[in-house]
Amino acid sequence: MALSRSACLVGGIFLLGAAPVLADCLDQPGPCKITTGEYHIVRPAGVSGDVPAVMFLHGYGSNGAETMKNTGMVNAILARGYAVIAPSGRAADGSEGKEWSFNPDWPEMRDETVFLRAVLEDAAAKYGVERDHILLAGFSIGGSMTAYAACKDPGLARAYAPVAGNFWRPYPASCAGPVRLLHTHGWTDSTMPLEGRAFGKEEGTHMQVSQGDVFHSMELWRAANGCTKMPADGFEIAGDFWHRRWDHCAPGSALEFVMWPGIHAIPKGWADMALDWFEKP
Repeated sequence: MALSRSACLVGGIFLLGAAPVLADCLDQPGPCKITTGEYHIVRPAGVSGDVPAVMFLHGYGSNGAETMKNTGMVNAILARGYAVIAPSGRAADGSEGKEWSFNPDWPEMRDETVFLRAVLEDAAAKYGVERDHILLAGFSIGGSMTAYAACKDPGLARAYAPVAGNFWRPYPASCAGPVRLLHTHGWTDSTMPLEGRAFGKEEGTHMQVSQGDVFHSMELWRAANGCTKMPADGFEIAGDFWHRRWDHCAPGSALEFVMWPGIHAIPKGWADMALDWFEKP
């Protein structure tokens, strides 16, 4: 299904630093290419040997190169000793912008989970990425893609951190297994509201689509993780981040929901907060 840009699924709202990260395919111009697509990668300076990585999926109409321009986020990740991998989705609406085939009920442009796994295998083989220490994250429909990948292929990454995007309606009937997942969402997000929203027919598209309710998505993740309690077990307020955590869940899993008082954006400090969570035993 093609969605017009006016749908504003994922207006790429980023918190940018002062200068772009000079990252194509490490020190080579242009993106790294594999059979099914392309990605950008940058490693932390002065670090030899294999390194862990954050693979971050862009929002609607963006691409991997634009992800690397979010220097506030990228530099924070690099400073923690992680590589940053930024794949690109497929062409959206015949334009240069990209999107993800994340919803199994929509026409599939590409098997994205297979593509993302291929990116990680390529980055591990060629660029010194530690395959067993990957945080898969994404913004808006990149966040939705992150959630669907975690649901379909829990072993794709060590943990998952969608931002401002999760499941859409109709929801998945079930997920393949427990995961470690941290969902972050803005309290005043009106592009991907916490409750979701429907759009499509009024904009001239051939069908209506509906974003999911994040609270229902968290219920699905509690089921996937075998959590025995509906209410959260732990609460924490750290600066702008309001944390809810479930502890009575399957061994090896983790589930946390974080809200912040902002709009449809990646909040300042998200990278360090997400990596602090990722590095917990």
